[in-house]
Amino acid sequence: MSEPIKVIGIVAGEASGDLLGSHLMEALKLAVPGVQFVGIGGPKMQAAGMQVMFPMEKLAVRGYVEVLKHYLEIVGIRRKLKTYFCANPPNIFIGIDAPDFNLGLELGLKRRGIPVIHYVSPSIWAWRGERIHKIKRAVSHMLTLFPFEVPLYEKVGVPATYVGHPLADMLVSLPSKAAMREQLRLGVNDKVFAFLPGSRQSEVRHLAKIFIETAKLILLKLPEARFLVPLTSSQTRRIFEEALWSSGAQDLPITILFGHAHDAMIAADIVLVASGTATLEAALLKRPMVITYSMPALSFWLMQRKRYQPFVGLPNILAGKFVVPELLQQDATPENLAQALLNLTFDTQTVADLDKIFTDMHALLRQSTAHKTVQAILPYLDQGDRGAVR
Repeated sequence: MSEPIKVIGIVAGEASGDLLGSHLMEALKLAVPGVQFVGIGGPKMQAAGMQVMFPMEKLAVRGYVEVLKHYLEIVGIRRKLKTYFCANPPNIFIGIDAPDFNLGLELGLKRRGIPVIHYVSPSIWAWRGERIHKIKRAVSHMLTLFPFEVPLYEKVGVPATYVGHPLADMLVSLPSKAAMREQLRLGVNDKVFAFLPGSRQSEVRHLAKIFIETAKLILLKLPEARFLVPLTSSQTRRIFEEALWSSGAQDLPITILFGHAHDAMIAADIVLVASGTATLEAALLKRPMVITYSMPALSFWLMQRKRYQPFVGLPNILAGKFVVPELLQQDATPENLAQALLNLTFDTQTVADLDKIFTDMHALLRQSTAHKTVQAILPYLDQGDRGAVR
């Protein structure tokens, strides 16, 4: 009799989770022949063989106000997923980040006896620390990307494993800046800026015009400046292009890329990046950066009230101090951003210091993540054959 096929339920809610999910899926496929995946993911997870039940874009909403606008649709998706997984129990469920969506789903599935792995700890060390009690009820095992997170879970009795960050393994052997510029048809002597306004439509909608006006100001001081803008979807590209037209900026030396965020950062001298995983990617690529963010005022006010530390960017959080500028909300003006980017462009000592800081950070996070993650998951996958297909 053939071995039962293992079935894994899995949900990722945005582009960074799609990348983590695809990396994890490929590692599990090697360790568990024939394993099947079903749930929510993006193009990378779909390419890795996932059965996608709902578009990931439906969950890619940030901020209290934005979530409220889509609340009924998001809750409906979660209810349908719970119903499906309860009727067709997977061997395990893996929630990748997206805690506001996944924890509620995980709570219901764990109560049904389905082992639940949560991959990427919510930022309980930065804000909303009270969530750790819900996590304890909802999660069988937490996989953390950063070493300082494990003791927080061990303190309350939640099994947790530090697995490092897969990006630290992936972003090691890369093309040089010169080679990437040749590939993107950029000059060796150009001053190249990578502008990353985020992966969510709401982020791009709030930041597109600010980024465009920032590019205009930089170009006045630096005529050789060139700008790369990688966008993750046709929707975010449309939003940015509409902002270019409405700003009368069609002639700016901006190249919009469909994806290829890493290529843009490798080719760049300086990066302007919306807070999130992309800030860590820039650090692992050893690129000096300015971190920014803008959202509806009410959402920002509510989030500020729950913050425990002054940092929002992962490079600053990991360093425990401001190593790169953060210009948020009312400070995220084109004038401030342009000045901060130009300051970095001409400050060779700060750029050299950042290279050393980011190199040490890379070494800390490089942990053979695929191997560690699979080893943490396999004991739960072997607990039973709830989702078995013969």
